[in-house]
Amino acid sequence: MGDVAGALGPLFMLILLGAALGWKRLPGGDFWPQLEKLIYFLLFPAMLVATLATADVSQVPVGRVALVLLGVMAALGALLWRLRYQLGLEPAAFTSVFQGALRFNTYVGVAGASALHGSAGATVAAVAVALMVPVVNVLCVASFIAAGTLGPASLGKSLLALVRNPLILGCLVGITLNLSGIGLPGWSAQTVGLLGSAALPLGLVAVGVALRPRALVRLDRGVWAANLLKLVAMPALVLVLALLLGLDPVSRDVALLFAALPTATSAYILARQLGGDAELMAALITGQTLLAMLTLPLWLRLAGS
Repeated sequence: MGDVAGALGPLFMLILLGAALGWKRLPGGDFWPQLEKLIYFLLFPAMLVATLATADVSQVPVGRVALVLLGVMAALGALLWRLRYQLGLEPAAFTSVFQGALRFNTYVGVAGASALHGSAGATVAAVAVALMVPVVNVLCVASFIAAGTLGPASLGKSLLALVRNPLILGCLVGITLNLSGIGLPGWSAQTVGLLGSAALPLGLVAVGVALRPRALVRLDRGVWAANLLKLVAMPALVLVLALLLGLDPVSRDVALLFAALPTATSAYILARQLGGDAELMAALITGQTLLAMLTLPLWLRLAGS
């Protein structure tokens, strides 16, 4: 495997390119919001289908990967609730901290896994997405409900959006095609593969466009708590647990990568829709994405990648 910086560097350059385009407001209009919808609803699900439908998932230790990633996610979620009153956060701010500590940027994760370990990394990454996306969405919606920021009307919409989540549906379709033995016959493999190949570079540029540099001036206890949990505590716990469970190097690296990812840009939309602190969420997304350019390579080097 090549050098970690050499693998992740081009990904970060695409994010910075997106940030520059967003700052210059190029191409302008509603180009980027529409492109984000295309990536989220078509290109990225196509990539998941293309990967999972033809992958040899039997080579992935799914049970141990699930125990590592979901176990640490659940533990940190529970810890946040225990510390809720000690942090002294308003309900809206707490839900943004909760999202900031648990959500992860799927585009960076899958692109990073592919860059580090090729098709084997992409397969483990697709399994990680299939495991983590439903769980993290349920936990985050539950945090809005428990914090009391979510009205009854919004609850119904949130649950419906969860069921219709294109990433979850893409994983389900890919796994079904794989287990049924159908796969992607004929030209469908090339067609879906071509669609999916466009998802990662465009998705990374879109991540950069979504950054809000002005939000970085906010450095309160909520920002510190979410950043420490997401960029330090989660990868540290995942690395220790992965070593204890004896994960192979590819699964270990991908699990660590997903644990050390910055929070998802989609969390900002959820914060606005469900009564969270949107400005705090913007600060977390921007700060974590920039910090992860330093912390991600450090964690992977620590793991011996």
